[in-house]
Amino acid sequence: MGRRDDAHGGRLDARPEDPDGTGEATNDLERAHELRSAAYCAGLLLAFLLLLDWGSGLITPWRAVLWSALAGLLYVVLYPQRVSAGNHWLTTRGLVRTHRVRTDLLVSVRCLDGVSQRLLLRDRLGNRAEIDPEVLVRHPRLWFCLERGARKAAADGLLLCGATALRRLSERVDRETARAVFRISGLE
Repeated sequence: MGRRDDAHGGRLDARPEDPDGTGEATNDLERAHELRSAAYCAGLLLAFLLLLDWGSGLITPWRAVLWSALAGLLYVVLYPQRVSAGNHWLTTRGLVRTHRVRTDLLVSVRCLDGVSQRLLLRDRLGNRAEIDPEVLVRHPRLWFCLERGARKAAADGLLLCGATALRRLSERVDRETARAVFRISGLE
């Protein structure tokens, strides 16, 4: 049974279809590749460390456990988010937690700078989700779902903070989409 959306009386986990009938947009194909890469990197690190210990004659069961834990930590750090979006909702699913926001009820969109840039979305119900803007750039359908909800929130007067961040991201998505079209058509 899903949580209830107090603003509209509907379920938060309901998955309405887009007008074109496609349902939800996800980053699953890219995520599958990133999962394989994360597992490959962790396995490669573990093999390298075990071979190094074995070659130097220092391998012990405790060191093997330590190297396994280190490789596991690397996998956790590299584990990619699953991002999905539909009609007025966006969900990010990590290794442990899932975050879901109603994009038509957004009150804040902030761009967090740091080691990696993040987009922090907050809705009127108190939900929040962080997403890498690169995911939206590489998956225009996800961006379209987010933008459609954000436009509705802005039109309803709910979006108090974040119009500039959304506009910059929109320009970036448009620019990258145009480059992809030119590259595919051979006009680049």
